[in-house]
Amino acid sequence: MTQTQNVDTPRGLALAITAYLLWGFLPLYMKVLSHISPVEVVAHRIVWSVPVAGILLIALGRTRDLRAALRNPRMLGMACVTAALISVNWAIYVWAITTGHALDAALGYYINPLFSIALAALILGERLSRIQVIAIALAAAGVAVLVLEAGKLPWAALSLTVSWGFYALFKRSLPIGPNQGFLLEVLILTPFALAFLLWQSAQGLGSFGVTTQDTVLLAGAGVVTAVPLLFYANGAKLVRLSTMGILQYIAPTMIFITAITLFGEEIDRGRLIAFPMIWAALVIYSVPMLRQMRRA
Repeated sequence: MTQTQNVDTPRGLALAITAYLLWGFLPLYMKVLSHISPVEVVAHRIVWSVPVAGILLIALGRTRDLRAALRNPRMLGMACVTAALISVNWAIYVWAITTGHALDAALGYYINPLFSIALAALILGERLSRIQVIAIALAAAGVAVLVLEAGKLPWAALSLTVSWGFYALFKRSLPIGPNQGFLLEVLILTPFALAFLLWQSAQGLGSFGVTTQDTVLLAGAGVVTAVPLLFYANGAKLVRLSTMGILQYIAPTMIFITAITLFGEEIDRGRLIAFPMIWAALVIYSVPMLRQMRRA
């Protein structure tokens, strides 16, 4: 069964749910690296993702598409855009988790589906239903509450929302398979990541090789980065878009619970008002999808 059949396959559901569960547990891994600079962590995520994604591509026998993409200037240009967006998203995410702003990360990924709807309407010309307009307006009101209470924009949450939203938008236009596309992105980023790590090592500032624990964790950052993305990319082809829309709440919910139960982050008055508003917006947004899934 393929994506063109527009059905939820058991394999697709298993892949998608696994991806979101792994993303939900990711803050626990990143928190252990909180004594290392977010830029260094992201650089290692990039570098160590290459062998993971490369081995998978070789095992699947799909390296020909990657070689063709590397010789295609237009595709390389598009991949540079998506690579830049995903690196920015990773950097903000690592910073948020390691500096006590995991709730902002959860907020960003809660808002993301509603932002994607608005983006599709503004850029792709998709028509919004009345329910979608209400959901977006309610989420925007929730963000406004946070701004009024804190006196500043929740920039970490909004940056995660915007960077991932545009990444997903441009990723749809990248004419290459998900596994090949991910490897292409990290290959584009690898020279910059290696240059930073070599400079840092020359300055005596790097954490890699200093202790066994840090070395293993930084090398493992490639696995915890590549594996969920590959699960997600392949699962998305085998389930309906509406199903992915529902499943994507798994990760931010796990991040939210982890932030308040394990990381000890507090829910101030602004968040106490804003989070329920955004949850309500997501319920309003999800009801039509659930009805569609039941009819199917």
